[in-house]
Amino acid sequence: MDLRFATKCIYGNLEKNDKDPTGSISFPIYQTATYAHPEVGKSTGFDYSRLQNPTRQHLEEVVASLEQGVDALAFSSGMAAITALMEIFKPGDHLITDADLYGGSIRLFNNISEKNGITFSHINCSEENVESYVKENTKALFIETPTNPMMNVVDIRKMAAIARRHNLLLIVDNTFMSPYFQNPLALGADIVIHSGTKFLGGHNDTLSGFVITNSEEIAEKMRFIIKTVGSGLAPLDSWLILRGIKTLPLRMEKAQENAKAIVEYLLAEPKVKHVYYPGIEGSAAYEVCKSQARGFGSMLTFEVESRELALHILKHTKIIPFAESLGGVETLLTYPCTQTHADVPEDVRIANGITECVLRLSAGIEDKEDLIADLKYAIDSYDGYKALYI
Repeated sequence: MDLRFATKCIYGNLEKNDKDPTGSISFPIYQTATYAHPEVGKSTGFDYSRLQNPTRQHLEEVVASLEQGVDALAFSSGMAAITALMEIFKPGDHLITDADLYGGSIRLFNNISEKNGITFSHINCSEENVESYVKENTKALFIETPTNPMMNVVDIRKMAAIARRHNLLLIVDNTFMSPYFQNPLALGADIVIHSGTKFLGGHNDTLSGFVITNSEEIAEKMRFIIKTVGSGLAPLDSWLILRGIKTLPLRMEKAQENAKAIVEYLLAEPKVKHVYYPGIEGSAAYEVCKSQARGFGSMLTFEVESRELALHILKHTKIIPFAESLGGVETLLTYPCTQTHADVPEDVRIANGITECVLRLSAGIEDKEDLIADLKYAIDSYDGYKALYI
């Protein structure tokens, strides 16, 4: 039965949980470390929860279905997922990555992966000639689209064509768009990554990460890695992400609606110098995003006229928290230069446009009028004008 997206979010692959005789609508939390065997040489299919757990397995099946992959693996965090994925490479391998990535990914590549003998070329994949950076030992392209935090949009089909010409893997971090708006595997990618902490979970209450692939060979390698390094997602956290996914379509639509309204307000605000959002018509990102995604998402970044104003906004919003992370029901404001990208070298950060005047906003599902009023109050109060707070 070919199910549509919202139905998949609720039921996954429609397989019944035959081990549960109760008829429970909510998939059970199998809070166990180990499993009894009927006899020597026979298994129930579950041996030890580091290898697999029924709750985690069900979550992985749902996520694989949403991303149109043959397999998905659930990890204890997004960074755990990327760290495990890097184990498919060996010393001497070279990867091309986008320069504007989540700071945690850059930290991992610069401090752990390079120590292990893997080298990188960090470039602007949306503007530079990516193919000119391919070397004899290049093994993969690693991109985010939109990028974090400057919202550059990379053409996934174009990157997939380059990867095929040079026998490379194309890895796409799809966290910002979620599988609701974008499916990189369907556009030619080999591997998709998610920080499930964000939109998939959607409630800022647990951590998780995912690696999804359409290759049986890669899936087999990743299954060996996850059981060996032991970074699989715990049963309770798996259940929390399953719960969050059930409302993913509703949350994504409402959050996108709010993001668009906030963008319109910020574009008209004189104290805001730049707004970065792929849904702005006429922007460099707009047509590419429109061609490969079903929406523009709820992430946006904006630059204000001074560092002092940026700090003032963070301190004076009354509804919107100043907090790291994104993708939850709450709208969050993040200051990339001291939070998500604090470990990125200053020259690299500034070259990517991440100055002390830049703020990143993850739109939640509140009433958009309240969010705009909150931002307006914080901005207007900077120059002494005390706006009436509604």
